[in-house]
Amino acid sequence: MDYDVIIIGAGMSGLAAGIRLAMFDRRVCIVERHYNFGGLNSFYSLDGRRFDVGLHALTNYVGAHVRNTPLPKLLRQLRISRDALDLCEQSYSAVSFPGRQMRFNNDIQLLIDEVAREFPAEADNFLRLIENIKAYDDLDLSVQPTSSRRVLAEFFGDHTLIDMLLCPLMYYGNAEQHDMDYTQFVTMFKSIFLQGFARPKQGVRRIIAELVKRYRACDGEFRMKCGVKRITTQDRRVTAIELDDGEVLTADTIISSAGYVETMRLLQGAAGGMDHRPGQLSFIESISVLDIKPVELGIDATIIFFNDAETFTYAKPGDLIDPRSGVICMPNNYERHDDMAEGFVRLTSLANYDRWASLPEDEYKAAKARCYDLAADHAVKFIPEFRDHVIARDIFTPRTIEHYTGHINGAVYGTPHKTRDGKTHLENLFICGTDQGFLGIIGAMLSGISMANAHVLARD
Repeated sequence: MDYDVIIIGAGMSGLAAGIRLAMFDRRVCIVERHYNFGGLNSFYSLDGRRFDVGLHALTNYVGAHVRNTPLPKLLRQLRISRDALDLCEQSYSAVSFPGRQMRFNNDIQLLIDEVAREFPAEADNFLRLIENIKAYDDLDLSVQPTSSRRVLAEFFGDHTLIDMLLCPLMYYGNAEQHDMDYTQFVTMFKSIFLQGFARPKQGVRRIIAELVKRYRACDGEFRMKCGVKRITTQDRRVTAIELDDGEVLTADTIISSAGYVETMRLLQGAAGGMDHRPGQLSFIESISVLDIKPVELGIDATIIFFNDAETFTYAKPGDLIDPRSGVICMPNNYERHDDMAEGFVRLTSLANYDRWASLPEDEYKAAKARCYDLAADHAVKFIPEFRDHVIARDIFTPRTIEHYTGHINGAVYGTPHKTRDGKTHLENLFICGTDQGFLGIIGAMLSGISMANAHVLARD
């Protein structure tokens, strides 16, 4: 079969790219190895319950009156109404370190006040940083990578404040260990602190259902449960895509959301392109179902980013997990979510893919249970003990992430080396999604749209 564009992967970026192209009458086929849409940002059923996986928060949230930010731009590009997503704002979130806490919500003034309260000597410097971030063009593809820690040290003398600002941005979108590129820092700061968090009333399934409906309405095609076995090339161009079942597809343009390194490993007959290293950062996450709402336990925050060590370490741990820092998410604590039938607490910790991958099957389940309690032991230093109220739970590990995303090492955020223009060494093969450099659900969809616009629609 021949198409104008083949898109590898039915995650958020692939779906958005497909919609954008199909809207303009391109014949598009999205191929996906799994049976469900969304990649890691998806949902599943277990024992009669429906769980979101991946989505803690949709970042970049702004009110309906705001127009020139990522969320409204995305909705215009895909011709999706704001009401279709039914977004509910966070109550407030927090960054909690030993003896320190800064709250924030969808109004930057709260964080400004919190910095002034916790770090009075840095209050004016924080205002200067915000002005720098607002003026910074994080879409300029010519900007060279710069250490965020180095730039922040030019603003602040207090390293705890630097760590507290980095913690949520790293956990929600950083593929580098210990540091992050300043352009990425700016993008994440805008999306989390200058804009904010929301969640669809029905969770991530609401977003996926809307994207799939929109794509099909534009006559886009899917090939589900059809992974890509190899990509054949000749004369610096992709000539065909061979699926796992042996079927061969051809197209003028290929857009891959599978990851840069993962895509390069599919190539056959093309030298070059393997100059990026696989990512090393992966996570373990548990979803606990409670017989009580978190607010009844005294937990009213939506999300807590925590660290209980003397210094904040964001790196691949030597053990199965590093429980000293992480993310605690309470989905009930979004507005209009108080009617959820049960309570939920989600815990996220850094994890070592190699250690998890080497576990024999008979040890794997026990290791998950052991690490669940280890992560919870650290989390309850920042929230009340909740385990007595757990009536069900599920846990995913780096092995789960690798299975459902195909990302080498279960690296959620892909390679540290981002391909911001989406180009590869092949003339008609482009990268979108995580390894193009836009992260989060909104970022992923904008990545797909921007790559469709730049490398297909702009040519005509």
